[in-house]
Amino acid sequence: MKISILLPYKENFSLNKSGAVSLFVNDVIKNSPQKKNIYVYGKTDENKYLDNNYINLNFKEKFLKSNSKVYINNFLKHEEKVNSDIIEVHNRPAYIDLISKNTKSKIILYFHNDPLSMNGSKTLAERNSLLSIVDHFIFNSEWSLNRFKIGLKNVDLFKNNFSIIYQSVNKPKVNFNKKIKVISFIGKLNKAKGYDVFGNSIVKILNKYPDWKSIVIGDEPREKHSFNHKNLFIYGYKKHKFILKKLEKISISVICSRWNEPLGRASLEACSRGSVPIITNKGGLPETSKSAVLLTNLNEKNLTKKIEKLINDEKLLRKLQKENYKNFHYTPSFITKKIVKIRNSLFPLKRFNMLRQKSKLKILHITNFNERHNGRLHYNTGRRINNGFIRNNHTVFTLSDRDTIHKSKSLKDITGTNTFNNKILEINKTYKPNLIVIGHADNIKDQTFYDLKNINKDLKFSQWFLDPVSKNGPDYAKNRSRLLFKSKFMDANFLTSSPDALDFKLNDAYYIPNPSDHSFEILENYKDEPDKDLFFAMSHGVHRGVLKKGKKDDREIFLNKLLKISNSNIKFDFYGFGNKQPVWGDDFMRVISNSKMGLNLSRGEPIKYYSSDRIAQLFGNGLLTFLDEKTKLNEIFKSNEAVFYNGINDLAEKILKYKKDNKMRRNIARNGKKKYMKYFNSNIVSQFIIDKTFDLKSKNKYIWI
Repeated sequence: MKISILLPYKENFSLNKSGAVSLFVNDVIKNSPQKKNIYVYGKTDENKYLDNNYINLNFKEKFLKSNSKVYINNFLKHEEKVNSDIIEVHNRPAYIDLISKNTKSKIILYFHNDPLSMNGSKTLAERNSLLSIVDHFIFNSEWSLNRFKIGLKNVDLFKNNFSIIYQSVNKPKVNFNKKIKVISFIGKLNKAKGYDVFGNSIVKILNKYPDWKSIVIGDEPREKHSFNHKNLFIYGYKKHKFILKKLEKISISVICSRWNEPLGRASLEACSRGSVPIITNKGGLPETSKSAVLLTNLNEKNLTKKIEKLINDEKLLRKLQKENYKNFHYTPSFITKKIVKIRNSLFPLKRFNMLRQKSKLKILHITNFNERHNGRLHYNTGRRINNGFIRNNHTVFTLSDRDTIHKSKSLKDITGTNTFNNKILEINKTYKPNLIVIGHADNIKDQTFYDLKNINKDLKFSQWFLDPVSKNGPDYAKNRSRLLFKSKFMDANFLTSSPDALDFKLNDAYYIPNPSDHSFEILENYKDEPDKDLFFAMSHGVHRGVLKKGKKDDREIFLNKLLKISNSNIKFDFYGFGNKQPVWGDDFMRVISNSKMGLNLSRGEPIKYYSSDRIAQLFGNGLLTFLDEKTKLNEIFKSNEAVFYNGINDLAEKILKYKKDNKMRRNIARNGKKKYMKYFNSNIVSQFIIDKTFDLKSKNKYIWI
């Protein structure tokens, strides 16, 4: 995994003048197992950097040009070569739009400040835009996260995209017996930090308690505050290492901000060294320690009281020092582990590929499971594919689209589709699938797909489609539209026709055979001597279940001709034809068991590889199966596995031939069943769907490719 980290423009990643963001990034790099593949980008005039991973984007600044934009474009030029898996942007939401338009990398955005104070996240529209682009958000405090959420609707849908990562500080061993009577103030010496209140208070404290001292570390060129005392030592700006070393001996640290600090690194650093922080209740400061002394009203009198209480109660002072030290966990290694976990979570498929035998998918399978028909349509393709997913040890949640819609119709939702779409979003929220597989579920709205993808950008979609898409076939325009409508959201499309035979473009399209299933196809007709010679079944719509008056089917013409020209000794067993009603469920299994051979005849003109799902039941139950040569299925099946016919007269002759030659008929039927059940079973087909959707290498042999 390659990771590019983009610092804010002019953030100093140098040894001498590093800022809080740079210190945080540097700590994470040093402790990361991914260190060799991390690149840090920034712009500084210094020439000594915190880490060798740093790349300085040096360019001449121009007065009338957006230097931030030039900075980002320089970064993107480097990114073209590096091609990172993840781009981490620190504290600059305004950079996201331009970066996202020029990369396919995952994006993590870090907020080190109040989101509502920053360009790119101030407005509700800007934050909604970020939600649709950024893969994961990292906030430096709960307070910052809550600020980001203000005004956002359905924000809980994105909660898995939010993390809180506090600033990290190393935690050395502290000898509390070497603590000295020193009170510190570290940070900008301005009113926003409360330095004016501290200065007045500390002079009084030092006058009253002459054995105590105070040190001040920091500067502020924009404000001037002058406090003098023989025990007050003002150091000015000092390196970070100097500050941390001093804190190991300091007893009390005052962090008394007036403004809402998003977190307060100074308080964390004090805790890591066993110094008692006195903090105001502003912003994220209260999150830094549960054992801090809280100052709810900042003024000189209150601050003086808090300091005096600690000075006068040595037992309390030592107790709080040890509690703050003990409860501090935000070390660089602790924080880095959390960040590495977030990075890895953005690539669940890579982990799945690496740990394939151990890691399994959570699949939401949406199709018509025909619950309303009480088992009449139990032996359908949706259940076959579902069985395959489960047998391959994936976790599957099933949603029957038409049953759900039928049950959901009400005065508030006349069609039931709104309830159905909301149900998908709710299932996604609680079940959190890795993959959503769709089979003919035409009532899923565009907005539902968009919402699902925005919530989880790693969520994969695929669809399987069984109906014919031949230009000269039935319902061509309707089926083409149904297929294309959802394809724009799909990572892969699976058809029971060969994609190269389509007269329209369909990206990421693959052929799948109609799957057989070991629990459905249980007959071995080639072993027996059934009474009937040729079986064929069709219907005027599986959901109707019975023949419809006045409805015509082009297969009826073919069948009538076949009956006329065939030898009178042939025993045909046809259903859904000639006023003989279709058969379903267990009745279907009963009647098919009584035939030696089966005719696989689909509606419309043949198209490459296309067949209705009946083919799986013919082959799978051991019937010798007749296939039209125009389907080109002879590229998949050999002549000793199926019988191919060229026209109706050829079919009639071959039916008679194999009726008479029982040995040959049985041999071909046996080979056909063996091949179909071995290579086209639901386990194999369902795994093919996963392999192509996730672009995985497979050990399976997919002989239809």
